[in-house]
Amino acid sequence: VQLQASGGGLVQVGGSLRLSCTASGPPYSRPAMGWFRQAPGKEREFVAYISGSGRSTRYQDSVEGRFTISRDKAENTAYLQMNNLEPEDTAVYYCAAAQFYSDVKSGPDYWGQGTLVTVSS
Repeated sequence: VQLQASGGGLVQVGGSLRLSCTASGPPYSRPAMGWFRQAPGKEREFVAYISGSGRSTRYQDSVEGRFTISRDKAENTAYLQMNNLEPEDTAVYYCAAAQFYSDVKSGPDYWGQGTLVTVSS
C-alpha cells in the first residue's frame, strides 16, 4: 500500500485544516487508515483512525470533538478535518494503514510521508 498525504499548512489559533491521505496498491483493497502526529521533541502519537468500511472511528482524547476522520471509499481516501486548532496541535502529521482496524493504532503496516501543520498564536 502506498499512502499519499497532503493538506498541511500554517493556520492561526481557532482555524481549520483538512488533511487527506489516499491509499493505493496491494495488498489491501480497503485498509483501515489512521493519523498520527509528532511534535518537535516528542514521540509520535496516535490521533484518530477509521475502519475500512468507514463505520468505526476512534480519537485521541485531546482531539475528540475538534477533529473528524472520514473516508471516501470510492477513492480510498481518508480525511482528517481539524477544527478549532490549538498551538499544541502543531506537529508533523502522518497517515498510516493496516489490514485490520484494531492494528492501526498499535502497529500500522504502512506509513505515508508526513505533512506539517503549524498553528500560530
